[in-house]
Amino acid sequence: MSGTGAAGRALAALLLAASVLSAALLAPGSSPTPGECALWPGPRDLGKKRPLELKMDQALLLIHNELPGTNLTIYWNFDCCYHCLLQVLVDVSQSRKPGEPSIEAVAVSTQHGSILQLNDTAEEKQVCRLEYKFGEFGNYSLFIKHTHDGVSEIACDLVVNEKPVDSNLPVSIAFLVGLVLIIVVSFLRFALSLEDFRDWISKAINSQETDGLINSELGSPSRAGDPPPEAWRQSAAPLRLRSVDTFRGIALTLMVFVNYGGGRYWYFKHASWNVSWEKTRIPGVLQRLGGTYFVVAVLELLFAKPVPEICTSERSCFSLLDITSSWPQWLFILMLEGVWLALTFFLPVPGCPTGYLGPGGLGDWGKYPNCTGGAAGYIDRLLLGDHHLYQHPSSAVLYHTEVAYDPEGILGTINSIVMAFLGVQAGKILLYYKDQTKGILIRFATWGCFLGFISVALTKASENEGFIPVNKNLWSISYVTTLSSFAFFILLVLYPVVDVKGLWTGTPFFYPGMNSILVYVGHEVFASYFPFQWRLGNNQSHREHLVQNIVATALWVLIAYVLYKKKVFWKI
Repeated sequence: MSGTGAAGRALAALLLAASVLSAALLAPGSSPTPGECALWPGPRDLGKKRPLELKMDQALLLIHNELPGTNLTIYWNFDCCYHCLLQVLVDVSQSRKPGEPSIEAVAVSTQHGSILQLNDTAEEKQVCRLEYKFGEFGNYSLFIKHTHDGVSEIACDLVVNEKPVDSNLPVSIAFLVGLVLIIVVSFLRFALSLEDFRDWISKAINSQETDGLINSELGSPSRAGDPPPEAWRQSAAPLRLRSVDTFRGIALTLMVFVNYGGGRYWYFKHASWNVSWEKTRIPGVLQRLGGTYFVVAVLELLFAKPVPEICTSERSCFSLLDITSSWPQWLFILMLEGVWLALTFFLPVPGCPTGYLGPGGLGDWGKYPNCTGGAAGYIDRLLLGDHHLYQHPSSAVLYHTEVAYDPEGILGTINSIVMAFLGVQAGKILLYYKDQTKGILIRFATWGCFLGFISVALTKASENEGFIPVNKNLWSISYVTTLSSFAFFILLVLYPVVDVKGLWTGTPFFYPGMNSILVYVGHEVFASYFPFQWRLGNNQSHREHLVQNIVATALWVLIAYVLYKKKVFWKI
C-alpha cells in the first residue's frame, strides 16, 4: 500500500474518531428537553392556559397587553422575507382592569430576525412596530402600555426573562475538534519524516515495533517498498487531476453533512414502495445531471478538436486557443442562454406579470400568490403537470407558497448545461496549457474575475434588487456565474497545492469525489437507516442532530475510501 493510500485510511479513521469525540463533547446536557420546554404563559393564567411546548429554533414570547379598552392584533414575519405580507400571529384581548394585563403566549421562530407589528384590532391602526432576533429556547416578554408622560402615547418594551441557549456552540466545538485532529495528524506526519525523531523512537521501542509504526497508516516517505511521492505524482498526474476530484468531494461532503436525514429529493420513499405514476416526480437531481452531461458530451463529440501539436510538443499555445478552438460549442451555448432569457422574460404567463422571477405566495405583498417561479414554474406545470413536480419547494417555508414548483425543472436545466460547459472550459485550460502552471493559474483567475463581474452587473451587488438575482431554485444565470466564479477561484487554490506542489493529496475529500454519484445516491436512499440515522434522545437538540450528521458523513467518506481501494466506481 502506498503512503498516500495509507494516509487516507488514517484520516478516514480519524474522521470516525472525531465523530466519537464530538459525540462525547456534544452529548445532551444543558439543552432543554421537550418536557422542560413546556412553559406556562404567566403565573396569573396557570389555571386557564395550556402549556406551550417549544421546538428546535423556537422561543417563547409572552405578550402583555396593559391597554384598557384596546384589543390588539399581532402581525409577524421574517425580516428576510422580501416584500412579504405580514401574517397574523395572535390576537390579544384588552386589559381586564388596571394592573392586570391580558397575556398571550406564542412560539416565535429563531431562524431569522423577526418583524412584529402591533395593530389596534378595531381601528386597524398600527400601535407599534419592532424588529428583533430571538434566541433559541429563550423566554421573552413584550409589554404594551401607556407611557408615564401621556395617555395617548404607547410604549412597547421587550424584556428577556430567560436567556436563550447558544445554538452555535455545538458547531464551534465540532470545528475545534476537527482542527485539533488535523494539526495533530500534520505534526505526526512531519515528525515521522525527520530522521532524528525516528531515531528517538527507535531508542524508546524495539526496532520491529518502530518499523511497524513508521510504515503504518500515518505514512512515511522513506518506505522501501513504495515509490517516492514525487514519482507517484508524476505517474498519476497525466491520468487524474486530484484537485478536480478534491473540489467535487468537498462540495459533496458539505451537501451530505448539511442535508442529511431527510431524503428530501428522493421520491421513492423507503416507507412505501407502492409508487403511482400519477404522482411520481419526473424531474430530479440525477435526471438533470444525466441530461446536462448528455448535451455537453454530444457537443464535444461533434465539434471537439484535438489539442494542436504545437501545444503538446512545445507546450506553447495561443493565449485564447482553448476558447477559439471551441467556437461552435460556444455559439450553441450562447444560443441556448438566449432561449433561457427569451422564455424567462418574454413568455406570457397567465395571471402573472411577464418576466416575473419572484417566489409568489406572500412575496411582492401577496399580489401574485400562484406565480412561483414565473415562466420556469409555468412551463413545468404545463408540460409535466402539477402532480409530477416537487410538492414541497423551499419557497413554501418562507413565502407560504401553495403551488408545486420543481427546482430541477426544464428551464433551469438550460443554465445547468451552461455551467457544465464552463467546467469543460476549465478542463480545456488544463489540456491546452499543460505544464504551464502560471498560464493555467492566470486563466483560472481571469475566468473567476470575469464571471464574478457578470454576477455583480446582473445583481447590482444586492440580494434582491438586481436585474437577475441569484436564485438557486430558478438556476438563474447570475446563480450560474456566481457559483462558477467561486469554482474557478477554488481551483486556483487547489491546483497548485494538490497537483503541482503536492502539499496536500486531497484526502479525505478525494475519495467521495471519485465516487460522487454512488455517495449521493447512497446518501439519499439510506438517509433514514441505521447507522446513518438513529432515534435521538432529544429530537429538538441541535447537538444531537450535529453528532448524527458528523457520524453519517464520516461513514460515507470511509465507504468511499473502501470503494476506491476496491476500484469500484459509479459514473453517469
